[in-house]
Amino acid sequence: MNGIPPDAFPYADWLPPSGAVREVAESGRTDDHLTERHLQCIWSDDRLRPGGLMDDDGEPVEVIEPGRWNLEAGPDFLDAILLVGADRRRLAGDVELHIHPRAWRQHRHHDDPNYSRVVAHVTYLPGSRADDGLPDSVLRIALRDALRRNPAFLFEDIDLGAYPHAVIPATPRPCALALGSDPDRAAALLLAAGRHRMELKRQRMAALIGQRQDWRQACYEAFLAALGYKLNTRACRQVAQALPLADWPAHLEPLGHYARLLLAAGLLPDTDRGEDEPSQALIRQLWDLAWRNPVPRQPAPPAWRLGALRPANHPVRRLAVAAACFGTRDPIESLWEALPFDPPDAWFKHVMQRLMQRADLPCWHDRLTLHRRAATPGQPALLGQSAAAVLVTNVVVPLVGCLQPTALPVLLPALPAETLSAPMRATAAHLLGRDHNPALYGGSGLLQQGLLQIHGDFCLNAHTGCAGCTLAAALRSPPNT
Repeated sequence: MNGIPPDAFPYADWLPPSGAVREVAESGRTDDHLTERHLQCIWSDDRLRPGGLMDDDGEPVEVIEPGRWNLEAGPDFLDAILLVGADRRRLAGDVELHIHPRAWRQHRHHDDPNYSRVVAHVTYLPGSRADDGLPDSVLRIALRDALRRNPAFLFEDIDLGAYPHAVIPATPRPCALALGSDPDRAAALLLAAGRHRMELKRQRMAALIGQRQDWRQACYEAFLAALGYKLNTRACRQVAQALPLADWPAHLEPLGHYARLLLAAGLLPDTDRGEDEPSQALIRQLWDLAWRNPVPRQPAPPAWRLGALRPANHPVRRLAVAAACFGTRDPIESLWEALPFDPPDAWFKHVMQRLMQRADLPCWHDRLTLHRRAATPGQPALLGQSAAAVLVTNVVVPLVGCLQPTALPVLLPALPAETLSAPMRATAAHLLGRDHNPALYGGSGLLQQGLLQIHGDFCLNAHTGCAGCTLAAALRSPPNT
């Protein structure tokens, strides 16, 4: 290839450390490609997870529920249920997986409150308790010997890309059996659950309006909370409460409001954090605007969770959206109040377009972070279509439902679809089967809301596993007449 020697790029040497096992089994099988994701797949799938598990004290361990695969920060699996010992002691809590037992201490999980509910540390290799740093109450389970007892098992047979959403237990879930294979019945269930969820959102908005005695402040708080992107919902709401709309100076432009939001949030960086002169100049400008228009002193900044966030979801960008949307002369309701509700598809289209257009601060046109400009032009908009759909579903529609109740029945059938989330995919796989057609709900925001409501009401509360889920019993009961 153009005279380049085949060994010019030692690609394998460039790979980051994976913690992979570097040993050869006595059987001659090598496990040198094993990663923690392999272990996660094994633990989650009862077709892969070996039987006859034992803890390090030699007590048998039965997995009743492996837990929910956690795609965010924290333990690998949440809300697992294990039975331990001859007396079948019940343990309920989270599960963390590593290849080496000592990884618990190396990753500093013992100092992280996110891991306080861990009841079992599952590893590939066994190890000494003296080296792992776990509390004595945490169960130690090593998988290596149990896996090696199965001569047909090979790590390379695991389709890593199929987990966690594409793989469900081999047998249909009780809810899927009770629902049957009728797509119309499935759609009716999701429709009912979605309508219920949207009514709950309307009720929560009405309660917030009642508490604040100001529907615009309630809208503003809900708006910032929705911008928090799961991990920072509470922190963003705290910013809205610390800097209410009534305290926004009328003479400021959106950039000035942005500076005040960043200062109230404790996210305005030092100027020396700028990695280039334009970034340093922008940060200096923001500090100057915030200094000239001070914010109320806070006892402590909100507790932000910033680990593993994509730059597009970082709160410094999300607060820019809030500043642009609420910091103009035109009130936020001007985006939708003059639009006719019928046809609803057109209403949603125009509201989302206006929202995305309003969510614009020129200082973000050439950057993904405050610290440096982008190497290439054409950065993504502060608010994309999927994020706009989230705001419309969680803020605008519930607010409109409070102020104009007759609009809700007209709007809900056309609720815009969002990007399919992990809870949506997991619930759909359990309820509709592994091979269902996502087209059933992929284009309907209302049916997607139904999936989320079922996930929250049943999947998260089935503490004894799918066998104890009350949704299946409800689906088997005669329909209302």
